[in-house]
Amino acid sequence: MGNGKMRLAFVVQRYGLEVNGGAEVECRQLAERMSRHMQVEVLTTCAEDHYTWRNVYPAGWDVINGVPVRRFSVDRERSMDEFNCFTDRLMSRPRSFADEMRWMELQGPMCSGLLRYLEMNESRYDLFFFMTYLYASNFFGLQLVPHKSMLLAMAHDDSWIRFGIFKSFFHLPRAFVFNTMEEQHLIHRLFKNEYIPGRVLSSGMDTAALAAVAADLPADIFQQETRIRPQDEYIIFVGRVDPSKGCDQLFEYFLRYKRGTGSTVKLVLVGKPFMPIPEHPDIVPLGFMREEPYPWMARARALILPSVFESLSLVVLESMGLGVPVLVNGRCDVARGHCRRSNGGLYYYSYEEFAAALSLLLTHPELRAQLGRQGQAYARQNYAWEVMENRFVDWTTWVAQHYSKTWNEVA
Repeated sequence: MGNGKMRLAFVVQRYGLEVNGGAEVECRQLAERMSRHMQVEVLTTCAEDHYTWRNVYPAGWDVINGVPVRRFSVDRERSMDEFNCFTDRLMSRPRSFADEMRWMELQGPMCSGLLRYLEMNESRYDLFFFMTYLYASNFFGLQLVPHKSMLLAMAHDDSWIRFGIFKSFFHLPRAFVFNTMEEQHLIHRLFKNEYIPGRVLSSGMDTAALAAVAADLPADIFQQETRIRPQDEYIIFVGRVDPSKGCDQLFEYFLRYKRGTGSTVKLVLVGKPFMPIPEHPDIVPLGFMREEPYPWMARARALILPSVFESLSLVVLESMGLGVPVLVNGRCDVARGHCRRSNGGLYYYSYEEFAAALSLLLTHPELRAQLGRQGQAYARQNYAWEVMENRFVDWTTWVAQHYSKTWNEVA
């Protein structure tokens, strides 16, 4: 154990301050928090984006916000055209186990250096925490150290999770962490693996800091963006601007709402674009922000989440922590669950419901304020770091100790 602290390795497909994927941000937050209590290391690739897996960061040792990071070069870049064509063929005909394994290799990132490191350095760590299930580095990596592994799958109900290659995979980890009850129920229903220990935990938030931001908004947040004036009403989307996040439907619904109602509301986008953004004076793309966009979120009339597939949606919880109501796609079980449990937001299944909910939020400030208060209480009671951090420490410690005890009994 070295200095007596548990040695915990986070294994994730990408890692860096510039990486804003949900799993990657959650991994970074957890690693930074757990480093206060344990010897934490992050094992990851040199990739910055998940489309090409191009090696951007230098291989080797790095330290980010006090957390040691060990990077390994990706073996080859991904061709999205090749991957998409193969996926289309795979989904249109009966597929074999070999087909699905080929899909995983094309999904990537294939990182033989990381896999060799896991195999040769297993004894250096007490526990490996893999995030997520869907990428090749984690899929193959967990299989090398299953007896020391903990998995946060970040799973949602899509086509891939029903692939045959995952049937045995979801029986391998020593323990699970689930972001939400919805994710836990999905994994148990699909894989019948309730016998493996698991806890519903997730990334936490500094709810006191969020409340302080909401209470004391800086007056100059609009200085660099002349298309937004202090008196303007806007809703905000935060995340990857991508069709897979429902942004194509968001643009369609928002522009249709503008045409149908004549509303002056604007749509602000915070995040790196991976699709064309419609040219419209009331769609304001701010791009990726290195600093947290909390002042922009706190000033919004609502946060919009059009995505169907989410395993936690930290941005929804952050919006609630700021006292800002959310408007989410009702087909996303996780986001709909947050709304129902908190009474801090509304959800929609169609354009008509989207339009009605948005009009309610824009024209009823008292409703907006009530939803904001309820969401803020939900975030504080369930996702404050002082609550979540201790739960993570307790769970990872128990899993590591249980592994050691069981292993010694078998030996």
